[in-house]
Amino acid sequence: MRHKDRVRLLAAVLASIAVVVPLGLLWWSSLPPSAYSVMDMGYADYGGGPHDHAMGATADGSGAGGTVSVADLTEHTSRPADVLVHLVARKQSVRLADGRLIDGYTLNGSTPGPQITVTVGQLVEVHVHNESVPDGITVHWHGVDVPNAEDGVAGVTQDAIPVGGDFTYRFAAPHVGTYWYHSHQVSHEQVAGGLFGALVVLPKHPERDVRDFTALAHSYDGIPTVNGRPHGTTVEASPGQTVRVRLVNTDNVPLLAWSDAAYRLVAVDGYAVHDPGTVTGRTVEVPAGGRADVQVTAPADGSATRVNVGPSTWLTIGPAGATSRPVPVPDRALDLLAYGTSAPLPFDPGKPDRRFVYDIGRRVGLMDGKPGFWWTVNGHLFPDMPMFVVRRRDVVLIRISNHSGVVHPMHLHGHHAVVLARNGVRSTGSPWWVDSLDVDDGDSYQIAFLADNPGIWMDHCHNLEHATQGLVTHLMYEGVTEPFRVGGPSHNHPE
Repeated sequence: MRHKDRVRLLAAVLASIAVVVPLGLLWWSSLPPSAYSVMDMGYADYGGGPHDHAMGATADGSGAGGTVSVADLTEHTSRPADVLVHLVARKQSVRLADGRLIDGYTLNGSTPGPQITVTVGQLVEVHVHNESVPDGITVHWHGVDVPNAEDGVAGVTQDAIPVGGDFTYRFAAPHVGTYWYHSHQVSHEQVAGGLFGALVVLPKHPERDVRDFTALAHSYDGIPTVNGRPHGTTVEASPGQTVRVRLVNTDNVPLLAWSDAAYRLVAVDGYAVHDPGTVTGRTVEVPAGGRADVQVTAPADGSATRVNVGPSTWLTIGPAGATSRPVPVPDRALDLLAYGTSAPLPFDPGKPDRRFVYDIGRRVGLMDGKPGFWWTVNGHLFPDMPMFVVRRRDVVLIRISNHSGVVHPMHLHGHHAVVLARNGVRSTGSPWWVDSLDVDDGDSYQIAFLADNPGIWMDHCHNLEHATQGLVTHLMYEGVTEPFRVGGPSHNHPE
């Protein structure tokens, strides 16, 4: 081989190495370990607040030395439960109300699972047995600000419950409202397949003469249903009676609801709207995972009114045998930024201790060794995501913005946040409390919350397919550790 040919060959080899080696390193860096702690993901973001690089803090997360494990952040009471529930999870075929048979999952032989109804302050104890769900299960109490050990997230707050295994959750119902529970292990499959149910926390003195009806909107294999029933559902109400419809969106996409009668939106994500006004000719948008309590009144003449829950399912509200007519979709939406009237907040968002940015985008890259068009947070691909670090009693301000091309229903575990502004427009209505917030493409929200529930909490998109594609971060209190691992022998897969 001539000298010039050797030089050309060497140059070609070196050029190939220059390309292949960085690509190989990039591929290698995209692979998470077979078992890892979420505390080791990405990088710590302290939001401009004080911090101890050694993560020393008191057991209450206030930042003064000492640590506490997630597993010890339980409901510290030995008193007997006020409400005792047993749930048995199975993988089995499910027959819808119209006779169609689908493959899925059940709780106590049905889907949705049984509604759990408690009174605020009562101690709830739920025994969960996994009879035949092969990937294991957990139960997450969506929207309920439970102690961290009861949050039900595989690999973060517990190990998945294997086939034949059991787990017991105990928590005092902290706040009146409409909530739901669902699996948080391989949740994009298990929730879609039916592992969910409603949790309703009633006030100590419920409203008199108001009919209460929970409507779980869910699509089974693309079939829209309310409480497992396609098409229409009758809610019996006497003429002139008020009905509180508790709408729960268990799907991955926004749900629009509307009525042919005037209504009031009385609660969002479990929190009451202050001074809710009468609404006509407008839709209510319920984010994936979100809830909306709507009050309507049955017509005084004995006829029925209709509440649409999405485009092809509805509730007929009126006496037995009454029918309702289709209702066109209004072309306007109710804007919660200006609905209701203002009321004092329990903290001052004008004096935050931490300021975080949660900027959602999308780009080509590698995730878990796979090339694709993946979601990003602050420009980073999973698992190189921010870990938002706080101390107990911090006032936290977050700007969530989205330029990814699609809507994302963002869900923070363990806390409720108040919406302060959207696209620079300040809230002027009732305090808009959320645990599930739709952030549409091009929108930017400013939200705030009080860090009052120590632990390690997921903060993710509740389009659960998006979560499997990397749209997951965490909120962590200083001084909290966790013994659980994603992956590993317990096969924990929280999304």
